[in-house]
Amino acid sequence: MLALAFLVVIHEFGHYIFARIFGIRVEKFYMFFDPWFSIAKWKPKAKPGADPSKSSWRDTEYGIGWIPLGGYCKIAGMIDESLDTEQMAREPQPWEFRTKPAWQRLLVMAGGVLFNFILAVLIYAGIAWHWGTAYVPFDAATEGFDFVPAAEAVGFRSGDIPLSADGVKLDASDPDTSFRMAEAKEVKVLRNHRDTVTIAIPEDFILSLNKDKGFMSYRLPVYIDRVIPGEPAAKAGLMEGDHIIAIDTIPTPAFGELTAALLANAGRTVPVTVERDGRTETFTITPTEGGKLGFQLKKLTDVYPVVTERYGFFGSFPKGWELGTTTLTNYVTSMKHVFTKEGAKQVGGFGAIGGMFPAEWNWLSFWEITAFISLALAFMNLLPIPGLDGGHIMFLLWEVVTRRKVSENVLINAQYAGMIFLILLMLYANANDIFRAFFK
Repeated sequence: MLALAFLVVIHEFGHYIFARIFGIRVEKFYMFFDPWFSIAKWKPKAKPGADPSKSSWRDTEYGIGWIPLGGYCKIAGMIDESLDTEQMAREPQPWEFRTKPAWQRLLVMAGGVLFNFILAVLIYAGIAWHWGTAYVPFDAATEGFDFVPAAEAVGFRSGDIPLSADGVKLDASDPDTSFRMAEAKEVKVLRNHRDTVTIAIPEDFILSLNKDKGFMSYRLPVYIDRVIPGEPAAKAGLMEGDHIIAIDTIPTPAFGELTAALLANAGRTVPVTVERDGRTETFTITPTEGGKLGFQLKKLTDVYPVVTERYGFFGSFPKGWELGTTTLTNYVTSMKHVFTKEGAKQVGGFGAIGGMFPAEWNWLSFWEITAFISLALAFMNLLPIPGLDGGHIMFLLWEVVTRRKVSENVLINAQYAGMIFLILLMLYANANDIFRAFFK
C-alpha cells in the first residue's frame, strides 16, 4: 500500500505540474478518492491582490480520501472522473483545460505516465548506485539450478545450467534471463556437467510460471557454516567448512536432496560422507526425529564467487535507463498473454500487488518492485480506454490530426463507459485474488 500510494502521488503530480506550467487551474489534488468526505484536506488562502483570472497553486485543495483505490487531480474545464458537467456548461475561462492548445492538453494528459516512467528509471539508477549489480556467474554455479514444477513439466531438471535461449547466450548479469527463457521457443542447458540438452518451450509457458511465482533458483551446496553444540552433527565430529556430499548411499549435491535424505532416515543411524580439506571422510550420525543434524548452512554467496558491478553517480543513470526500458519492453511483450483464456484467469488486483512483496522487509526488494509497478502503471494508463489517460490522449490525437475537437457529449458518454468498464475490470481482478486465496 505504501508503494502504491507513493506511485499514485507521483502520477497525479505529473498531471499537476504540466497543468501549472500551462496556467491551467487545478481544483483538487487528492491521494485516494473522497466521495462525501475526506480524511484530511487543506486549501491555501488566496494571496492578497492576486489576479483572479490567473491560476495559482493556491487554487488547489490538497487532501487524502478514504477509498484507497488510487487518486486524482481535478483539472478545471476537463471531463474526467468527477464528471462535473455543470462546470462544462459555463462559459469557458482562460485558465481552463478546454481553452488551451491541443499540444498543451496532450502534455498534461501524458504527464502522469511520463512521471511514472521517469520515477522507475531514477529508482533503478538509485539501485545501481547504492547496491550495484551482484550475481553468481552461471558457469560458477557447479550444482546448477532448481526449477519450479511448471518448468520441470516441460523438461527442465534439477542441476541444469542455462546456456542459451533461441541461440542467444544467457548471462547471469542480465536481470531478464528468466523472462528470455520463458518467452523463447527453445532453451539449451548443460546437464550432468557434460550433456547439452535442448528443451522446447511451449506457447504461453510464462503463464504456468505465474502459478509457481518463479522459474528457477540457484541450488545451494551443503557447506557447514556453524555446528550447533550438543546436536548430532557436533557429537559426530562435523566441523565448519565441511561439505556434505552423501547421506548413506544417497548423493546430496544440494540442500533439497539433503533434506529429503535426512527425513527418510530420521531417528536412524546412517553414514554421512563429507569432503574436508581435499579428502573424503565418513561419519556415523543419527538425525533427529525431525530429520535434523544441527548445523547452519553457508550462504550461496559464501559458497560461489560473486561478481559485483559498481556504478558511480553519473554512471548509474545509463544503467537505470537500460533497466527501465528493458523491463517496460518485457512487460509490454508479456501482455499478449493476458488476452488468452489462461491469462485472463491470472489477472490480479490489490492482493496480487501485495503478493509481489516479500514477507520480511527488504529495501532492495521494495525499490525493485516499486519501480516495476511504476512502469506497469505507466503502460496501463496509456491504454486507449476512456477513463484512463490513454483514452484522453486518443481523443486529443484525433483532434490534432483532424483539427476538430471531439464533442463534449461524446467525451462524457465515453467517460461513463470507460469508468464502468474499469470498475468491472477492478472487481474481476480482485475477485480473482479472492478465489485464488480461498479455493486454490
